[in-house]
Amino acid sequence: MKVLESGRGELFLPPDPTANREWLRRNKSWALKNKVMDEKEAIERFVHDGDYLGTELYGTVRCPMSLAREVVRQGKKNLRVAGQGIMEIELLIAAGLVSKIDLTYLGYEVLGLSHVLRREAESGQLKIVEWSNAALAWRLKAAAMGVPFLPAKSMLGSDTFNYSAAKVVECPFTGEKLCLLPATMLDVGMIHIHRCDVYGNAQIDGISGFAFELARASKRLIISTEEIINTDEIRKYPERTIIPYYLVDAVVEAPFGSHPGEMCYLYWRDEGHLKQYLEASKDPQTTEEYLQKYIYGVKNHREYLELIGGEEKLNYLKSLAKGR
Repeated sequence: MKVLESGRGELFLPPDPTANREWLRRNKSWALKNKVMDEKEAIERFVHDGDYLGTELYGTVRCPMSLAREVVRQGKKNLRVAGQGIMEIELLIAAGLVSKIDLTYLGYEVLGLSHVLRREAESGQLKIVEWSNAALAWRLKAAAMGVPFLPAKSMLGSDTFNYSAAKVVECPFTGEKLCLLPATMLDVGMIHIHRCDVYGNAQIDGISGFAFELARASKRLIISTEEIINTDEIRKYPERTIIPYYLVDAVVEAPFGSHPGEMCYLYWRDEGHLKQYLEASKDPQTTEEYLQKYIYGVKNHREYLELIGGEEKLNYLKSLAKGR
């Protein structure tokens, strides 16, 4: 195909589906075995300095926050990140752990944009390559399919394309312009879900986002879950199992693991805590004070939940989800 234009952004992880398949064949365990562990063990075992890490979905919905806080707590460095998440990605940036980001958006809708991202971008400390939401999701889909790219019309004629690492080609069938989106195979994917069994057969209620694609585009996959249930219950509704066990490396039971984000049908986001964080994030010193209090100052997710208000706060957030 004839390349007509190229985006100016750096391709952080050039696509190589053949090498990815070989890595999975040699390194991935396909066994049906118990994978339950806590956040500390999961991050120690499966996240390394320099990894390319990705989360999924948008806004404050189903964020893998207990996992992200543990990444910060352990100080994993020089991470490259697929930035389609919100607060979980921001915390990694605020802690100085991210060197490069494939970015779609980092903000809080009606609550405003990210102060942390703005500071890091303007300082030049963070290298940013831009993509549309659809483009980044389709890059993961390409990796999940085992192909080096997917053609689309997303970003054509836009500044987003100019600051991406995509290419415009002439379609060999129609002669039209197409945008080629390079596959991105993550070193580590982190997804928070509603329920799974001890093996990692995972189910999601409500919007499933692009969990299907990200799970299949990750060399190593950590899932945190609101609850672990019996495999017999999972098998009653096999069509709900978006992520099968053989893709999963670690299962972390983390009730309210999305806090201060929300989980569809279970609990609403913690508006007060989000506003507290956004106020703190306006200044580097108060951002660091937030990290010290809510991440470095607690040992684990259970202590964090006690710190933010314990059972009383959690029951209140559950009541909001039920409209009471």
